[in-house]
Amino acid sequence: MEAESIRNLKWAKPSRDVLDQVRFLPEPERRIRHYPIVSVDDHLIEPRDIFDGRIPAKWKDRAPRLIEHDDGSEAWLFEGTINTSIGMSALAGRPIEECAFEPQRFEHMRRGAYDPDARVNDMDIDGVYASVCFPSALVGFGGQRLQLQSKDPDLALTLVRAINDWHIDSWVAGHPDRLIPVQIPFLLDVDVAAEMVRTNAARGFKAVTFPEAPQKLGLPSLHTGHWDAFVRACEETDTVICLHIGSAGEVPSTADDAPADTIGALFFASAMFAAVDWLHSLLPVRFPKVRIAMSEGGIAWVVGLLDRLDHMSRYQMIYGTWNGLSESPAEVFQRNFWHCALDDPTSMHVRDRIGIERITIEADYPHLDSSWPNTQPLFQYQLADASPYDKRRIAWENAAELFRHPVPQSVIDDPESFDLERSRSLHR
Repeated sequence: MEAESIRNLKWAKPSRDVLDQVRFLPEPERRIRHYPIVSVDDHLIEPRDIFDGRIPAKWKDRAPRLIEHDDGSEAWLFEGTINTSIGMSALAGRPIEECAFEPQRFEHMRRGAYDPDARVNDMDIDGVYASVCFPSALVGFGGQRLQLQSKDPDLALTLVRAINDWHIDSWVAGHPDRLIPVQIPFLLDVDVAAEMVRTNAARGFKAVTFPEAPQKLGLPSLHTGHWDAFVRACEETDTVICLHIGSAGEVPSTADDAPADTIGALFFASAMFAAVDWLHSLLPVRFPKVRIAMSEGGIAWVVGLLDRLDHMSRYQMIYGTWNGLSESPAEVFQRNFWHCALDDPTSMHVRDRIGIERITIEADYPHLDSSWPNTQPLFQYQLADASPYDKRRIAWENAAELFRHPVPQSVIDDPESFDLERSRSLHR
């Protein structure tokens, strides 16, 4: 979206040009750590040099490249398409009244958005021990942009491999104890995708981000059997399938002329729709050990869906989907799906119904609605009435088990102990 379009959005409050001086809030103080936290949903902004040295010469001229407009804004250019939203809501540390403006240059973001050393510094401030970081504007939450915008599947495959190489070799490698590697899948050939999952699992990847509703991208639906080889590879390698809401390119909306905040109010509905689709595809029945994480989906909808599944069990036979199966939809749902909470204080009171072992935490750094730098006090408040067992499971243990990323005993015993001395100059 061009700067002029941003200024014309009815929810924006533009009294200045987007590229005028961008303000940052004062550098926050390090928060008190009540327990270690593993955040299962954060984001990284692909840096300017992400493809340097990773693209064969034959593709170099066609790879995405960062361009600068006459007004000074930066954008990614790929296959004739300009993506101007380089920040993808990288608004952490900015005044809330300015958050209608997407960052148009890297200088408009905290360095933690795109620099792994600075990211760990910001995690230290927030009291987050480990983090799963999803891609952003250039790649798409499920890796779809690089592939579906490409006119050549061989180029798309090259770019997917380059992104995954960068993620584990440059983003994760310096801090493997703090950053949990998540790959993007190859969407244009399921057999190649399956082999890539196996190869990347051997390299240390713990998860794969996948479009929650592939049919919305023009890809085969979950009900066709097309994706079985991919899901089988994930099951065999213990690779978590992360369904990040919005990765299929759209979120629930109301009337065409409704204000933009209706989308924000309904954001969680994407997770509910996706969970029902995956559940009724019977993929988790055919592959009973597959683990599915509803990334950035919240937990408020889970109890309502469970009640509805129980209600429908009285007349499930009229549909036939689950006939002859020994497990009910609710049982499969509670076995194979994990959920992440951001700001769900009321739903925390029904955590037993959701399943204590299926709730995780997200900070969503560096997005607009991130809890950074107050993730520790937020969840200390939301879990105030929880037992020590519940706090431990939700804060870190569920995520550590799900992503096979152990938290050291020293950090469990003393959450203050994982602080790394980092220069405050890294904050931007």
